Amino acid sequence: MSNTTKRYFIVYKPFNMVSQFVSPHKVGLLGDLDFDFPEGTHAVGRLDNHSEGLLILTTDKTVTRRLFLSTEPHQRTYLVQINNRLSTDNLERLRNGVAFKIKNGEWYTTSHCAVELVSTPEQYCMIAPVKIIHPPYTWLLIALTEGKYHQVRKMIGAIHHKVKRLIRVSIEDLQLGNMEPGQVKEMHATDFFRLLHIPYSG
Repeated sequence: MSNTTKRYFIVYKPFNMVSQFVSPHKVGLLGDLDFDFPEGTHAVGRLDNHSEGLLILTTDKTVTRRLFLSTEPHQRTYLVQINNRLSTDNLERLRNGVAFKIKNGEWYTTSHCAVELVSTPEQYCMIAPVKIIHPPYTWLLIALTEGKYHQVRKMIGAIHHKVKRLIRVSIEDLQLGNMEPGQVKEMHATDFFRLLHIPYSG
């Protein structure tokens, strides 16, 4: 491919890796993955160091704006392990909206969202052993169209639970599927945009 060809990748970002190629801190980097990314590759959206799962990388500078900064919301789905059993009341609170502090100490209340209890998390992705979490705990599937900073963790904190594991399993219809942690897949542009529900102009 020529240097001007726009390229599109999905990655299963492992635990304990940042969504960057360069960092002043001693952390795992995207450049540590076993893949030769072209110059100009960058992450679209981010997953923090302790979050895992689907991450988009591309040389196309328009994707971030078209996906996350557009007026049309795009759904992101997370598989979340929390400590202790989740009560029915708290499940409904997550679905109907919880409040937490954002910038400048302001309070933000989340919109209604889809939250499901999950009994077999392995059906949503390849779950690599990271650390042993002793029961009781609860697995949830949370689908959001909002994107406040650390929103899932703050939502769980608002109901007095803690996130023990957070794995992004999809963005719109772009799925993590059976990818393994650290794996990289290159996608054809037409498939990439179709699954993200973004118009593709070629």
